[in-house]
Amino acid sequence: MEEKMLYKVSGAPFVRAKTDTQRIMLDVLIALLPAFCVAAWQFGAAAIVRVIVSVVSCVFFEFAYRKLMKKSSTIHDLSACVTGVLLVFCMPAGVPIWMIVIASFLSIVLVKQLYGGIGKNFLNPALAGRAFMLAGYALFMTTWPVPSALKTAVDGTTMATPLGALYGGTAAEMPAYFNLVDMFIGKIPGCIGEISTAALLIGFAYLLIRKVIGWQIPVTFVGTVAVLTLIFGREGYGNVEWMLFNLCSGGLMLGAIFMATDYCTSPVTPKGQLIYGVGCGALTVLIRYFGGYPEGVSYAILIMNLLVWAIDKATPQRQFGVSAEELKAAKQAAKAEKKAAKEAQA
Repeated sequence: MEEKMLYKVSGAPFVRAKTDTQRIMLDVLIALLPAFCVAAWQFGAAAIVRVIVSVVSCVFFEFAYRKLMKKSSTIHDLSACVTGVLLVFCMPAGVPIWMIVIASFLSIVLVKQLYGGIGKNFLNPALAGRAFMLAGYALFMTTWPVPSALKTAVDGTTMATPLGALYGGTAAEMPAYFNLVDMFIGKIPGCIGEISTAALLIGFAYLLIRKVIGWQIPVTFVGTVAVLTLIFGREGYGNVEWMLFNLCSGGLMLGAIFMATDYCTSPVTPKGQLIYGVGCGALTVLIRYFGGYPEGVSYAILIMNLLVWAIDKATPQRQFGVSAEELKAAKQAAKAEKKAAKEAQA
């Protein structure tokens, strides 16, 4: 009897990738190293301990959940490690340890694993965890320890962030130590991973070189914020100065580079990514100008996460192997057929 060999073939097109999830996540962790180094420099052991706790908690909850549900372990892909780092990076260095553990549980179990794990969640897990904590523990989430660079200039253990000073007072009340150079380097209070624009841009360059992310979302996100703040300005500030203050303060760079570009919660089409980036930027400015909380990046990204399905639907890519002329002819034929059907019914 002749033996038959059966092959299971998936649909075209066929793409052979030179990377995998683990390699991508490792690249993201490497890109986050400069920001981590600045955080350790400015906040010391407090930042280091909280990053470790967050990563360990996220890995544990992912392992425990999948073990309980009798699913294969996925902790080797390093996605839980990335979630842990990003989660604590958008929290203050003085946040209690127990809050980080709760946020890790919510991010991994409620937002990620309950929807099937990596690639199936519709919200960014780290940002969703942060949003939960801000809603439930606003006092802890808005208490900012003084960084080491400002301990001699500030009499106290906590202080306002540059973004809070920008939107919470007048230009005359803006402290002199909140200057653009120090904000760019990272000598300011803020969330653990957001204080240094320079460190985050180094990470951005690395991700671009490694082709982990594209330029579309970060550039349109930051560019939209830049254009809108330049146009609208604020009394007491020069328009360019006000724009630069907005770009170098808050979580804009961290969110635009590392959060908004999350594969499964951002559009897949190039045109859709541009729309998504503009939407994130516009919502950020809207919340900063008119919201009761000066930072709008996290909520802007989460809102746009919910609209990704609509953006992808509205910006479909041309089918592989089909020319623009063929696609146009098919649309015209469909319209003619539809018109003929209506005439026949009449």
